[in-house]
Amino acid sequence: MAGTITFEPIDRYNAFLATCNNASHGSGKLAGVPVAIKDNISTKDIETTCASKILKGYIPPYDAHVINLLKAEGAAIVGKTNMDEFGMGTTTENSAFGPTLNPCDTSRVPGGSSGGSAAAVAAGMVRMALGSDTGGSIRCPASFCGIVGLKPSYGRVSRYGLIAYSNSLEQIGPLGKTVNDVSTLMSVIAGYDRHDTTSQDKPYNHTPAAEIKGLKIGIPQEYFGNGVDPDVAGVVKKAIGRLEELGAVTVPCSIPSMEYALAAYYVTTSCEASSNLARFDGVRYGPAPDTKKPWHDAYTEVRSAGFGTEVRRRILLGTFALSSGYYGKYYAKAQVARANVRADFNRIFKDVDVIAGPTMPTVAFKLQEKSDPLSMYLADILTVPANLAGIPAISVPCGKSEGMPVGLQIMGRMFEDERVVDVAYAYEQAVN
Repeated sequence: MAGTITFEPIDRYNAFLATCNNASHGSGKLAGVPVAIKDNISTKDIETTCASKILKGYIPPYDAHVINLLKAEGAAIVGKTNMDEFGMGTTTENSAFGPTLNPCDTSRVPGGSSGGSAAAVAAGMVRMALGSDTGGSIRCPASFCGIVGLKPSYGRVSRYGLIAYSNSLEQIGPLGKTVNDVSTLMSVIAGYDRHDTTSQDKPYNHTPAAEIKGLKIGIPQEYFGNGVDPDVAGVVKKAIGRLEELGAVTVPCSIPSMEYALAAYYVTTSCEASSNLARFDGVRYGPAPDTKKPWHDAYTEVRSAGFGTEVRRRILLGTFALSSGYYGKYYAKAQVARANVRADFNRIFKDVDVIAGPTMPTVAFKLQEKSDPLSMYLADILTVPANLAGIPAISVPCGKSEGMPVGLQIMGRMFEDERVVDVAYAYEQAVN
């Protein structure tokens, strides 16, 4: 599944999926169901590379906690999916294996960084898949590929076995064709794990319900402002109107801290990446260094050859922001901004039950269309606030613009993942 996804041998995929469905995988919620796994989640005896040359040939000696849970429920794990290297990207173009293509239009990106997982579901290769979401990496490709993706509340799904990019923000989560599939997969992977110190004892045992009469939905003005394509905004407003027809009540609101959210996110993630990726030195992982050279030269050569451009950029940014004299100017201020984002959400949730808006400011763009880092980073403006606040957020397809899918994003209070799932389910059932 890693690498550029092609669609010619579809008969072979269909035959393979039929074999999986007919195979005996014992009992369980996912007995015989084909599930794909993002390539930054450890799978015992199966190569796990984070789509990076520096981890080429790495075979984990253990399964991630979520993989153990999938196996216990009889899931058929069929392969690893392509991604932006170490989760750093919005297009799945930043991969040592090449880009993944969007099944809705193969000239466009599938979103990222879980683009391989989303594309596999959208193309019908698997029924559901696991991704990870640090700043929108599940919701972005779900929106671009026209499927459903859930970023759980921080701590609700164990991160044990997830190769770290930014520990304080990232979460493993489910992608599927329908809200019900996503909810089913969430019920398998959620719950306490002693191996993860951030894990919370919050199991998910929920059957989606479509009743939302009287529900209060906050509509932030910032989610329909500058940078959001008017056609995308129009599609999402129409979807919100459908929720009103189902009995929900919309309440205008504002998130002033949105102005600083993106900067706080990229400073935080770059700093944490600088620390987390220091372990990849050619000694325990990656290509062996030239031991005849001075350590510093050998270390530099290994990392320069092993990491892609975007990963090196973020490591350098994070190292600079954490350096003496700059920590207070950058990282410390980013944490203040992050606290302000969390405070804004807490304030709004005193008056509303969920918040709704577009998942992404545009539909999927063309391959190589956004080559400069700044324009790429700006694409995350609507998804990163949920990660900074640690709250649950789901993307559900709500229509099309330019013939491409548009996602409706629904965010909820911390650990009220069930409620955002219900709202998404109510919309899905109404339009289907």
